[in-house]
Amino acid sequence: MRDRYTLVAGLLLAAVVAIAVFGDVGGDGGGTLGLDEQPARWPLPEFAVPLAAGELEGDANIAQDDCETSEVPCLADARRTPACRVAEDDAVRVCDLFDRPSVLTFWFSKGGDCVDQQDVVNDVYARYRGRVGFLSVNVRDDRDTVRELVRQRGWRMPVGYDRDGAVARLYRVGGCPTFAYVHPGGTLQSAGIGNLNAGELSSRIEALLRASLAAEPG
Repeated sequence: MRDRYTLVAGLLLAAVVAIAVFGDVGGDGGGTLGLDEQPARWPLPEFAVPLAAGELEGDANIAQDDCETSEVPCLADARRTPACRVAEDDAVRVCDLFDRPSVLTFWFSKGGDCVDQQDVVNDVYARYRGRVGFLSVNVRDDRDTVRELVRQRGWRMPVGYDRDGAVARLYRVGGCPTFAYVHPGGTLQSAGIGNLNAGELSSRIEALLRASLAAEPG
């Protein structure tokens, strides 16, 4: 019982920290990713973010279509570039991971030990690279701090930078770290909040690979 209490208290603390960092977390009323139940095979929203170690500046692109209004046809002055059509150097698009099973992790350095957790993710990334897509998304830290972390820690996995927290809000992130395990095609297999060791993360990924294989048409 004490271990269960400690876990719940830790998750609540993580959620409080996340609210302080992100502001209105999960403001669409859809619950918290990894804590509340999500619809089966939830289609992940599209986004593109600057690579943390790159030179591209700006906020994430979270446009799901090419029009800012519901007008049909779209007005010329309401046209926009959808997230998955961004063609900037030093940008990473989540849709580019959807051709294979993938793992997304959301983190920040303010509170907890989420930075150390990214060391674990990077180690596991090296083991599954080519079979599983990975994207680590930093939320609202100082950009230079994130760049330095990538350099000092020697992270090889892609690390994106969510400057204003738009992606975190879109994905209903409420704790650090948050993991999303994704089927090919970009639908959610499962999600979780909290630190994992390399063995635990590998076990989650093996479960994702099995589930993705079972879901393939016969």
